[in-house]
Amino acid sequence: MSPFSQPRHTRAHVGALLAAPLAALLLSSACTVGPDYKRPAATVPAAYKEDANWHPAQPSDSTLRGKWWEIFGDDSLNALEEQVNVSNQTLKAAQAQFLQARALIRLARAGYFPVLTASPGLSRARESGNQPFSGPTTAGFTENNFTIPFDASYEPDVWGRVRRTVEGARAGAQASAADVETVRLSLHAELALDYFQAHSLDAEIQLLNSTVTSYQRALQLTQSRFEGGVASQVDVAQAKTQLETTRAEAIDLLVQRTQLEHAIATLIGKPASEFSLPALPLAAPPPAVPTGLPSQLLERRPDIAGAERRMSAANANIGVARSAYFPALGLNVAGGFDSLLISTLIQGPSSFWSVGLAAMETLFEGGQRRAATEQAHAAYDETVANYRQTVLTAFQEVEDNLAALRVLEQEAATERGAVEAAEHSLALSNTRYRGGVTSYLEVTTAQSTALIDERVAVQIQGRRMTACVLLIKALGGGWDAASLANVVSKPAPGSAPATAAP
Repeated sequence: MSPFSQPRHTRAHVGALLAAPLAALLLSSACTVGPDYKRPAATVPAAYKEDANWHPAQPSDSTLRGKWWEIFGDDSLNALEEQVNVSNQTLKAAQAQFLQARALIRLARAGYFPVLTASPGLSRARESGNQPFSGPTTAGFTENNFTIPFDASYEPDVWGRVRRTVEGARAGAQASAADVETVRLSLHAELALDYFQAHSLDAEIQLLNSTVTSYQRALQLTQSRFEGGVASQVDVAQAKTQLETTRAEAIDLLVQRTQLEHAIATLIGKPASEFSLPALPLAAPPPAVPTGLPSQLLERRPDIAGAERRMSAANANIGVARSAYFPALGLNVAGGFDSLLISTLIQGPSSFWSVGLAAMETLFEGGQRRAATEQAHAAYDETVANYRQTVLTAFQEVEDNLAALRVLEQEAATERGAVEAAEHSLALSNTRYRGGVTSYLEVTTAQSTALIDERVAVQIQGRRMTACVLLIKALGGGWDAASLANVVSKPAPGSAPATAAP
């Protein structure tokens, strides 16, 4: 006979008692309180204001993919960017935060299932021989007690509290996944910015070094003219001042260049002392970057996707708060074995059980539920405002960098003309000085003007590359919000598989 065997009429009676309440619980479990989530509208322009006016200088294969940095066609940059995903510690920290958020989904889903506990025990006790109603047969009686009790408790998700909690946890995990991509995009963009700024400084240092060589020849010429009695000592002093000033400027740029090299080392997870970036003067113009439609920005920016998922989580929290207004229903089942002798413990007569249904409704709590609901609504309104502000900021960043690229392209063309004019003026001044028509002051003035214009031209080139990287970052790189659909159910490398939320 089964340990839990009972007479048939007893089992039928218990089944009749439990059938109706359980059926009511199952039918009512379809009720979920709280508003269903609908993404609030955000202001989206029909087109970018600057897009129609911007024409990149060098069109290329401009499709933005996951590895968006490959659009620049720089193998050295590509190799450095690949190391960010592997070794950057900031990215690893963001990924660990995502794993925490994904674990919270499984924690919330545990509410769908009953809690089963077992607490086996044994005891040995001696009764007092002088207690009331004791007699000769009970005096000093000692007995053993063996128990194996099982308890199961289950709270049906009648009002959808667990469903809303899971919904919020899942949206929170998706927001955390979007945060990981935001960090990843920022790190890759920061590396590209440091890379191009360093090579822009390489071009500027190369310009200054070549100018130093030119100034050395000018100083030698001036000293020869001074020794021949044609030039004054003032001319020699001016030529030497110009030379040493330019040489100091070239040395000073090495400080910035070294700092950028160290920053790149940190981004790829290496000690600064173990990394060096070969000097490579920046020369190529920025590639063409497709902007797409403004509405696509809502799907291509991970920070926008993260803000949208936080709205969904906050909306689910409203349902959790509102579920507190309804009674909590619970089903409790207890059973097990209890015997004085271990030899008779696992037997039918030693079994016991109980089944019970309970409902609890809060009658007075001083406005706690109302305050919690109002707080949940206010938190949702906050996420809506943050979402719309994130969208506005995204459009601003795109327009800023489109305008920067357009203006800098025009400035670069104008500056090329200024450089040509300054070089021509310097050539004329040198000719006039050699012919004894003018003083060396005119030469130094022309030299300073030419060097300034040439440095500005180099700096504009670096600013154009920087604006191009910032535009790609503002457009979301090669990311797409569709990747969030199943991200909470995909295990991260080295982790245990996660269970997909319903």
